[in-house]
Amino acid sequence: MEKISYIKSQPNLDAVFAALADPTRRAILSRLADGEASVNEISAPFNMSQPAVSKHLKVLEKAGLIERDIDQQRRPARLKAEKMALAVDWLTEFKKFWETSFNQLDDVLTTLKRNEEKEPE
Repeated sequence: MEKISYIKSQPNLDAVFAALADPTRRAILSRLADGEASVNEISAPFNMSQPAVSKHLKVLEKAGLIERDIDQQRRPARLKAEKMALAVDWLTEFKKFWETSFNQLDDVLTTLKRNEEKEPE
């Protein structure tokens, strides 16, 4: 795994993780994966006001995870998943660490199981 400096940071990564940290915003992104939607359409399943949903949309838009257009009187939002790749790329750097840790755990569990089988009851 490449060593990452605390100073070196990918632009917008913090905003992406902050946006993804909220379950309502993740639900909004899941909804937008099915296609664009207006604030009214997005707020329907939630027990919150349209202004509250609009605030979530602004956070998602600032993070670059959605984009919004002006279409007559509505402002449809649409998923822009390219920025999620920043988070995926960052997390992928830890894949080797987790694979190594899980392999070591498998080895320990296999050894314990063998020792149990060898011991007389």
